[in-house]
Amino acid sequence: MSVAHADDADDYSRPAGETYHAEKALPSGDFYTGQWRDNLPHGHGKYLWTDGCMYVGDWSRGKTMGKGRFSWPSGATYEGDFKNGYMDGKGTYIDSSGDLYRGSWVMNLRHGQGTKSYVNGDCFDGEWRRGLQDGHGRYQWKNENHYIGQWKNGLMNGNGTMIWSNGNRYDGSWEDGAPKGNGTFRWSDGSFYVGVWSKDPKEQNGTYYPSTSSGNFDWQPQQVFYADLSECVVSTCQRIPVLPSQKMPVWYGSEQSSSGNRTKNSERPRRRSVDGRVSNGEMDLRNNGSGYLQLDDNPESNRSSLGPLRIQPAKKQGQTISKGHKNYELMLNLQLGIRHSVGRPAPATSLDLKASAFDPKEKLWTKFPSEGSKYTPPHQSCEFKWKDYCPVVFRTLRKLFSVDAADYMLSICGNDALRELSSPGKSGSFFYLTNDDRYMIKTMKKAETKVLIRMLPAYYNHVRACENTLVTKFFGLHCVKLTGTAQKKVRFVIMGNLFCTGHSIHRRFDLKGSSHGRLTTKPESEIDPNTTLKDLDLNFAFRLQKNWFQEFCRQVDRDCEFLEQERIMDYSLLVGLHFREAAFRDSATPTSGARTPTDSGNPRISRAEMDRFLLDASKLASIKLGINMSARVERTVRRSDCENQLVGEPTGEFYDVILYFGVIDILQDYDISKKLEHAYKSMQYDPTSISAVDPKQYSRRFRDFIFRVFVEDT
Repeated sequence: MSVAHADDADDYSRPAGETYHAEKALPSGDFYTGQWRDNLPHGHGKYLWTDGCMYVGDWSRGKTMGKGRFSWPSGATYEGDFKNGYMDGKGTYIDSSGDLYRGSWVMNLRHGQGTKSYVNGDCFDGEWRRGLQDGHGRYQWKNENHYIGQWKNGLMNGNGTMIWSNGNRYDGSWEDGAPKGNGTFRWSDGSFYVGVWSKDPKEQNGTYYPSTSSGNFDWQPQQVFYADLSECVVSTCQRIPVLPSQKMPVWYGSEQSSSGNRTKNSERPRRRSVDGRVSNGEMDLRNNGSGYLQLDDNPESNRSSLGPLRIQPAKKQGQTISKGHKNYELMLNLQLGIRHSVGRPAPATSLDLKASAFDPKEKLWTKFPSEGSKYTPPHQSCEFKWKDYCPVVFRTLRKLFSVDAADYMLSICGNDALRELSSPGKSGSFFYLTNDDRYMIKTMKKAETKVLIRMLPAYYNHVRACENTLVTKFFGLHCVKLTGTAQKKVRFVIMGNLFCTGHSIHRRFDLKGSSHGRLTTKPESEIDPNTTLKDLDLNFAFRLQKNWFQEFCRQVDRDCEFLEQERIMDYSLLVGLHFREAAFRDSATPTSGARTPTDSGNPRISRAEMDRFLLDASKLASIKLGINMSARVERTVRRSDCENQLVGEPTGEFYDVILYFGVIDILQDYDISKKLEHAYKSMQYDPTSISAVDPKQYSRRFRDFIFRVFVEDT
């Protein structure tokens, strides 16, 4: 939330940096009164919008920053901390119905510890995440029933206890707001029921233990779902109609005088733009004819000492595998096998898997003759065999990751062909992408397959315990065996694609924390948004908001401890940057041929409009650790006298970005070949600069590096 510059001749007669009281009536009809400095609100002031919204509080260089009170015409109010126009920090929100929330906020969302008191008498005290109850918390209904335990996405989920006002209680597992899994129901008279709970009566199984011989033997467990919990409905939070960050005053300060010259008002302070140039408060949409997108709102502006940051339009990766492609039949085999595996009827599974499900011998072979069989359809490819590794585990992982079976099959096995990335990875593996970019398929060496199966129990427990884990999501492990003389085996794993997003990824980095060989060999002219840059190419520091930074540090520590225990090394953090300003120009450019009226004939877009477009409430709700995270990056530069300097010096140039990141390549065991590589390279290079090191040392070095390039935004 920022205020554009008001046109007041008195502003130009005052010395720069002087703070004074001003009253400003803006052309939009809005009104500001309060402290003013350098033609911007700075200090304490009040801003009143024409629709009745009002902010009273602290300002810093035209933005709401510090303590303040925002009120809506509906009667809703927020009083507390603001940061860059957002409700951010500690604050109290009372909506128009009378519901009250007091606690932590991050970018307009309830996030952290907080208490919600509902006007109907209910109350929740606990942890929030992205606007919903998530973590540990206590919910008390007006009838004195209360739940204490874990929450997820606004519902009771995990281990928890429900205590009714009549003294009855349930202790055990919950899922989506109802008992699911192992649990015990106790009556106030001492009798209890122990068993496996489910809304589905067929899955319900347990034993009733009466306190006396005349216990209630006719009691049915389903009564808990349909009677006891009927009055225990969690109240929802009323949606905030207009977010404070969306109430950004628009000031058209570029009007020309009758003589055609710009008024004094156009000479306002300038800020740096995404390409490193200095710009005025608005952006021009321009294309310099070379295919680069640049923010060039003033052709006569001075270039940054570092030169412009050029952003090319992102192109879709990979080559479509059509008929005649060398891997066309392999793709058909893969799609037939996936359709068979996922569509095969299977009993409902609990998240509590038996040890036998992880047995390396747990494999399922299926033969696919060309003419079809009792279990397989006829097909146009050659005859092949299909193997599913640990099918129950991967089916449960897909359930754990909320992957819908029908959508999964449609992505991989639909009418659209897969795309093959242009070149194999360093390991020699080939990568394929589904047409919707949701899934990536990687061919596997036998050794990698063994590593994944070996670590599968620990991996399953880790991703189940850590909802925000950054490690790669695995959805299936399979093998195609061609029949005939070749007897060729192709093993592959299906993973989530980290960069499946509607946002263009303008820069991508693969970061390990080592320096040897960690420089991209491509000339600068050939580097595009699909080029994966490395440690010595990194020229940014990533700044996360406090709550996200703390969560990031905790999760990196947990993920690295898991990989260290599994003797895994050579993994990396893949980071994708989406520069908000560059992307907004693409979407905002008129396609109808109509132009936005400006002096130069090029459309201008205010920062206010850009934020409204990119940070509306619906998009904020989709933010998770490593996915769709709004952040700032600071450009860095390495000293010329230090060739292998991993982290450059800060320059003070900041860009607003959306970040995507995750830990990838987690299947490299520290085996004998890696030990030999370590011994050989240690004789030629600094042992601390090479990738092949002991998992414990690798984990420590990786974390040290990541926590230097990811910092808290202050």
